[in-house]
Amino acid sequence: MDITQPKVTEINPANTTRAYAFEMWMKAPMPMVTLFKTLDVTRLLKVSRNRGLKFNMLMCWCIGKAASGIKEFYMLPVGESLLHYDSIAVNTIVANSKGEVSSCDVPFSENIETFNDDYINLTRRVAESCVNHDIADRMVIGTSALAAYDIDGAVGMYSGIFNNPFLIWGKYRQKFFKTTLTVSFQFHHTQIDGAHAARFLTELQNTIHRIC
Repeated sequence: MDITQPKVTEINPANTTRAYAFEMWMKAPMPMVTLFKTLDVTRLLKVSRNRGLKFNMLMCWCIGKAASGIKEFYMLPVGESLLHYDSIAVNTIVANSKGEVSSCDVPFSENIETFNDDYINLTRRVAESCVNHDIADRMVIGTSALAAYDIDGAVGMYSGIFNNPFLIWGKYRQKFFKTTLTVSFQFHHTQIDGAHAARFLTELQNTIHRIC
């Protein structure tokens, strides 16, 4: 487990690069934007099989890695405030022992072995206990993997409570020597502009290509 103590602080939007976005989008009735991208996950599937690592864990690590280099991911509108976090986590949905689903936040670590250990231990605990594992002092990126289903995309629900960025994907598709996965990425416009989102998805693809 990551034993560092993350920090979260309320900041003045006027002193950040999100000042204009905060003014424009915080009170918008629908401030969420969704982008779709088809990723080449051939490398990810190979690493998963060769190293005996879960494909979903690897996807979550790549998401955390890609987001960690983009400063906008460390800010999040919460209520009527803008908060700054010094670290991030990736959420995954877990099938629990009651046949339902629970939510599990996994602290992101640059070390993939550390992240994998946390992922395995925390998701097992959540599956057995049916109790969500929430991390309040990290900026959490949500994910939902509908890995058993062949879908073309999904748009997340805006609850008006959780403004966190969120990725959804279904079953990967294999054709000849290439494996692809279509993901949807929903984000709050106060936190991220379209260009930041597109950059994140590009970096996600690059991270997948580089993983070893």
